[in-house]
Amino acid sequence: MNINSRQLKWVKAVVWMSCLTPLGRLCYKGFTGDLGANPIEFITLSTGTWTLTFLLVTLSITPLRKLTRQFWLIKLRRLTGLFAFFYGCLHFTTYIWLDKFFDLQDVLKDVSKRPFITAGFLAFVLLIPLAATSTAGAIRRLGGRRWQQLHSLVYVSATAGVVHFWWKVKADTRVPAMYAAALTLLFAARLALWALRRTKVHGTAAG
Repeated sequence: MNINSRQLKWVKAVVWMSCLTPLGRLCYKGFTGDLGANPIEFITLSTGTWTLTFLLVTLSITPLRKLTRQFWLIKLRRLTGLFAFFYGCLHFTTYIWLDKFFDLQDVLKDVSKRPFITAGFLAFVLLIPLAATSTAGAIRRLGGRRWQQLHSLVYVSATAGVVHFWWKVKADTRVPAMYAAALTLLFAARLALWALRRTKVHGTAAG
């Protein structure tokens, strides 16, 4: 099933509004002084969880498209992926600006000595080349196969992000555990789709 271009524009508009809603909520809470006793911690947690959320949404589009045969869903993948990078940038900016005041030596010390910061830094750095090569022009220059191989790094980034979250909270791991379970399910779906594709290829070759 497909939808026409006009319907797709409306869908994209709704997705844009939905993706910007967490930022709007955060800004509203900031203006009304409702960020809690530790505003920096609140902003850091909010931007971090939304980064992970949009990463998982992006990863879910391909299996969902194939299972439901709603092929137009693929047109939303770049949008949600870029929003994951956007919230990742806000998360990183909150850390390096509001927490570290651009003290690069302190940041490097954190990255080298605190494992959860190392994992978070890795997750963010891996998103940079993915965002930079998200255009149609980049796909043409890299070639489809190399582009797909590069963008498989999103799974590494998401894994590092979940580890970062898990190690940061330390005690109450219920929320990061939910993210870990969702990511594990997406890994399983990707593996199942790969196995199914291999079976079809071998079946065709044998026939």
